[in-house]
Amino acid sequence: MSLAVVGTDTGVGKTVVTATLVAALRNADTDARAIKPAQTGFPEDDDAAFVQHVCGTDDAAVRLRTYGEPLAPAVAARRADDPIAYDALVADTREALADSNAAVVEGAGGLRVPLSNDPPREILDLVADLDVPALVVARSVLGTLNHTALTVEALRRRDVSVAGIALNRYEGATVAERTNPTELERMCDCPVWTLPELEDTTPKQISGLTDHLPAHRLMGE
Repeated sequence: MSLAVVGTDTGVGKTVVTATLVAALRNADTDARAIKPAQTGFPEDDDAAFVQHVCGTDDAAVRLRTYGEPLAPAVAARRADDPIAYDALVADTREALADSNAAVVEGAGGLRVPLSNDPPREILDLVADLDVPALVVARSVLGTLNHTALTVEALRRRDVSVAGIALNRYEGATVAERTNPTELERMCDCPVWTLPELEDTTPKQISGLTDHLPAHRLMGE
């Protein structure tokens, strides 16, 4: 069981969604973990560490490449004189997938973010080459329809199955927010789930999101 969590942009909540899925699966006695192929802004930004904290164990997540500058992975790697070799990264990600009964691969930024230097590849290439379905994480507010529909379209053009859309930080405070879920279901022909705004990102708060996102269904169980 494998799934890629991708976003329409950076900062939309991919890590929170990834942690929610992994925690729900582990709480149901499934050996699940998150895989972060490339982490930038490290160690200040550490998505794997966040998942580990939420789940209470280092076994819950792994990072494969780390770079200090908070930039696109290919850019950060080039500036660090440590370019990412795409084939090696794909192989390492596949190995990490094989080591888990259930794995969630978390992207970086949006689909068109440059991922590797040799050869030039993007997040979208990795998801397509791993041949796993994708969950799209998007903002709930005005403006999300275009970004989300384009992301879904890009995935399907590469024959990536779209498991659904998670609209993060949903409050329903505006007409746009309240109508976006139905519009996206119509536009993208896939399930849409809304995840409420959290007071904080403690393990207890994250675990509360499991009621809003069907982890086992998304993982193909």
